Amino acid sequence: MREGVRMRYGFTTGSCAAAAAKAAAYMLLTGRRKAEITIETPKGIAYTAQLLDIHRTEAEVSCAVKKDGGDDPDITTGTLIYAKVSYGGRQGFEVEGGIGVGRVTKPGLDQPVGNAAINHIPRQMIEREVRQVCGLVDYQGGLKVEIFVPEGERLAAQTFNPRLGIVGGISILGTSGIVEPMSSQAILDTIRVELNQRRAQGFSYAAVSPGNYGQDFMKRTYGYDLDRSIKCSNFIGETVDMAVELGFSRLLLTGHIGKLIKVAGGIMNTHSKEADCRMELLAAFALREHADSERIRRLFACVTTEEAVHILEECGKLQPVMEYTVERICYYLEKRAGGRLQVDCILYANEFGELAKSKEAADWFTLLEQEQGQ
Repeated sequence: MREGVRMRYGFTTGSCAAAAAKAAAYMLLTGRRKAEITIETPKGIAYTAQLLDIHRTEAEVSCAVKKDGGDDPDITTGTLIYAKVSYGGRQGFEVEGGIGVGRVTKPGLDQPVGNAAINHIPRQMIEREVRQVCGLVDYQGGLKVEIFVPEGERLAAQTFNPRLGIVGGISILGTSGIVEPMSSQAILDTIRVELNQRRAQGFSYAAVSPGNYGQDFMKRTYGYDLDRSIKCSNFIGETVDMAVELGFSRLLLTGHIGKLIKVAGGIMNTHSKEADCRMELLAAFALREHADSERIRRLFACVTTEEAVHILEECGKLQPVMEYTVERICYYLEKRAGGRLQVDCILYANEFGELAKSKEAADWFTLLEQEQGQ
């Protein structure tokens, strides 16, 4: 957050769906048109939404709310989230997903396999707001609520949904109802979901990579598609914590030297704003392997770790320095896990490919190949 500037929060797809559903229910049950509607989010913050694209008949009403991500916009910002409310519904009240709302095909997610990807808190919000309208007009019959997002399938290709086994659209999400700007919580929540889903599928091991580069390296070098791996971004320490909490016994971390060298110094969040001692660590490790003073000075002056790798190769210290780096990475991550998780590591550079791997890392290729063949 910029100092002295208050960032504007936004509202989740769950809040948009609840507002649209409440408005559609009101217009259906009263016969009156509405231009805006107000709901209360689980955070306790009121949300007043403008209603768009209203369609009314005696049997059903639909309308849309435009998603506003505040000062932390995502790909759904500006998307129209629709609700259609009609008479009927199983057991008096039914919430279902329509076009552009994903459907769950794998276990371990918030909703069971087969359900629309409308998470439980948005479902609760929708039901609470619609029942409030029913109470207002003393309606005791059944209602069916359908949430749909015409742009959802196109947008879903840019989300984690395909990796999670959610097909056909986006998810309707949100625990607080609001989007807090510059928050890391959404990334951490996604990591937890992916780990939890993997655990629910019966796996006791997980392959982790900070991002796409690690996945590309594994596919190019070993022919293994790391699409099933967990992207941990910069949150390596938190990912280890979650893995321990969920009962995993083994973890493989694959990453670029520029990111993971920090972990070799015990740094668990690798974002540059948290810490950057890449060259200091590489120089210290090179000194440990008796590199000459001129090379050490050049290492300190490097801008990129790829450049540093070249210098280490020049003086014949690349292999021992990288092996020690991997050793320290595993040491700190196993220490973070309190000895409850076996950690292996594969380290690479863009130009050099694999730099080093831990002793047990080779076992992973058998595990991952077997899984890929399933």
